[in-house]
Amino acid sequence: MGIVGKHVYGSLYDLGEHRAYEDAGFLRSVVEKAAEVAGATLLESRAWSVGGEKGGVSAMAIVLESHIFIHTWREYRYATVDIYTCGAHTDPWRAWDYVVSALRPRKVVVHYADRSQV
Repeated sequence: MGIVGKHVYGSLYDLGEHRAYEDAGFLRSVVEKAAEVAGATLLESRAWSVGGEKGGVSAMAIVLESHIFIHTWREYRYATVDIYTCGAHTDPWRAWDYVVSALRPRKVVVHYADRSQV
């Protein structure tokens, strides 16, 4: 058996009216829960508010199997999401679906890359 790598990434446009995408604590909890639903092993999580009023939030979960990142831009109500997991036991699509449900965008663009080596 070779390396099994699954990479789901994309953009979320016109984020939900609840404005939780501006809350570093909320986004940290989102990446933590996304790791859990993906079946990944959470090693550490952090989140930062950056750039003041026109800035956004960056949140990350480092998992044993790789990473989950969310970056938001307040003024555009926009986010990018990057979820990469290794191992047959993980499912980054479940994490993606959770993040989308938490941020409630009106438009979603998603991509997938198979990073496996078999």
